[in-house]
Amino acid sequence: MTQAENHDREQGSRLDPRYDAAGLITAVVTHHETGELLMLAHMNAEALAATLESGEATFYSRSRGRLWKKGETSGHVMRLIEARIDCDQDALWLRCDPVGPACHTGESTCFYRAVEPDGRSLRRIAHPK
Repeated sequence: MTQAENHDREQGSRLDPRYDAAGLITAVVTHHETGELLMLAHMNAEALAATLESGEATFYSRSRGRLWKKGETSGHVMRLIEARIDCDQDALWLRCDPVGPACHTGESTCFYRAVEPDGRSLRRIAHPK
């Protein structure tokens, strides 16, 4: 990549995601009002396009090897409020309005456990439902 192309990617106004070797980009999802971290997932170009077009978060499931729309079976969709991309366009931040819990376990966030200082155990964190 030339210096001019790099400058355009980092400071220009054109969306030009930098996908990894598997064609994926990391997407961090937060609650648009509270800022709470809800989930982390991956997107390919098709998932990003579907999200921007539909206004509801769609991701790429590495384990299933296919697209999955958040809430496709539970109804707990993530309504997109705003999508942001970082400076070098290799990570996305989706600010969403969650319809129901974010986690498949029924928790409001996928990050409902803290790692204890001993590095071996987890502590459950209370989150409002």
